Amino acid sequence: METRFSYKEWLSMYDLDIKLFDNYDFIVEDSIPLRKVFILVTDKGNKIIKRVTYNEEELEFVQKNIDYLKSNGFNRIINFYKNKKGNVITPWKNKNYIVMDLIEGRECDYINPLDIKLAVKSLAELHNASKNIEFDVDSKKFMGFKLINLFEEKLKDLIKIKNEFNSYENKNEFHNVFLSNVNNQIERIELGISILKNSKYEELCSSGDNFILCHHDLAYHNILVFNDEGYFIDFDYSIIDLRVHDLCNFINKATKHSCFDFEVLKMIIDEYNKNTNPLTQDEYEVLYGMLCFPQGFYSIASDYFYRKKLWQYDSFLYKISKKVQDINEREEMIENFKKAYVDATF
Repeated sequence: METRFSYKEWLSMYDLDIKLFDNYDFIVEDSIPLRKVFILVTDKGNKIIKRVTYNEEELEFVQKNIDYLKSNGFNRIINFYKNKKGNVITPWKNKNYIVMDLIEGRECDYINPLDIKLAVKSLAELHNASKNIEFDVDSKKFMGFKLINLFEEKLKDLIKIKNEFNSYENKNEFHNVFLSNVNNQIERIELGISILKNSKYEELCSSGDNFILCHHDLAYHNILVFNDEGYFIDFDYSIIDLRVHDLCNFINKATKHSCFDFEVLKMIIDEYNKNTNPLTQDEYEVLYGMLCFPQGFYSIASDYFYRKKLWQYDSFLYKISKKVQDINEREEMIENFKKAYVDATF
């Protein structure tokens, strides 16, 4: 069903012009739309051009950390292509664009166990390369100590959305599906907050050695497979945080393709532990609290309520209906995780 969520609205915001390309030292022979970007066929190899909304400071954060990864031997990541002025960002008609070298490879397939293992191994290697990374605790990209407050803010937000939808006289099917399930999801957030408050989360954050660069958007299309290795693209949402943040993100993205099969989650944990320092008891507890948060349900409700996405109504309805269908399987998987990795280690 992914094809029903078109990227045409996003791509329509591009203003590609020969004068824009004059900022670069290559000649564009063709342009091909792909998701939210365009592939440029040039005389100097294939490139990606992307319209971005972040500023120079955010770009500097990404560039600095990518350089750090490369200095530690992890080169399977994007490479920015500078314009004739030596800058990464090119302003054009009130929009900002960046160009990157195209990484050849296919998108990771989260239905394929071999691809999942390869992706997790690559993620562990990325995390290993980002150890001892420098960071600014005052930066909005630093997420240490913020998780509990973030969950509490999202809890308030979900309650606000619930109250607003309840007040509507003419409710549509999206409202009804949401309202039929929101109380259960509120309880899951409350459970996650309670687990985190009773865990060693604050202690883990108190040690700077525990922070690494988290990709933070580990969807299957952001990990490319080439020569049996995983390559990472799109670091727009990257942050500094505990490694379990990324692991939780990956588990949420990957297990939904297997109807939240616990064996897939177990495979992810085992493969990760094989390729880096194994997770500790304290990390398992924090990961358990993070997994309890119903990210998918919250995101689709927030996207709909605040009109964050350009999707049509049918797309929103399909999305939330799918999230609701998966609630029981997801909660069962998390309970099995608790038994295997939290309770079993006492």
